[in-house]
Amino acid sequence: MDAVFFGVVILQVLTSALSFPNGAPASACADMMPRHGGILPQPNPAPYTIQTSSATLQPGQPITVVIKGPDYSGVLLEARSGSDTKALGTWQTPPSNTKFLVCSENQQGAITHANTLIKNNSTVYTWTPPATAKSIFFMATVAQQRSVFWVNVKSPTLTQSGGTSLDVNNSAGRTATPVLILLVVLMANVQCLFA
Repeated sequence: MDAVFFGVVILQVLTSALSFPNGAPASACADMMPRHGGILPQPNPAPYTIQTSSATLQPGQPITVVIKGPDYSGVLLEARSGSDTKALGTWQTPPSNTKFLVCSENQQGAITHANTLIKNNSTVYTWTPPATAKSIFFMATVAQQRSVFWVNVKSPTLTQSGGTSLDVNNSAGRTATPVLILLVVLMANVQCLFA
């Protein structure tokens, strides 16, 4: 009986050592799979969605990202484009209980958990797109606990706004300036006529 108890304790210690309570390893960057000692992801649809502060992106303009759903303890979050597994952009200062993970040789290419303390709908991540990004989506692995996790939780695709609204505003500004000058000149001429 003591041998069985000792075996269970040793197995528990090894299993804990094989999971990553202090964050995902860099080896998980490409496939987003936790290295939880042979435990497979949940087959059912994830109870999580990824919500962003904007449906469009502008280079250098930060976007906030929230993982909506039940409380979770583990996370790996990246921005990607197309079928490429390269982590894009730059994550800003990680929220409490999370940290940066170097992915695709990008020092701030991903965010992962720093511990197993709870993260939730009020955990806000901030990401800044690179100048080259035309369209991106956010991809996450979310773990409620070590043995219950979902991979490939994906946001809707964000596309770079085409600048149409900026062009309209700029052309309106270019049109308004000559019209205002013309009005000022006409007003001055009218004042000269009545003087």
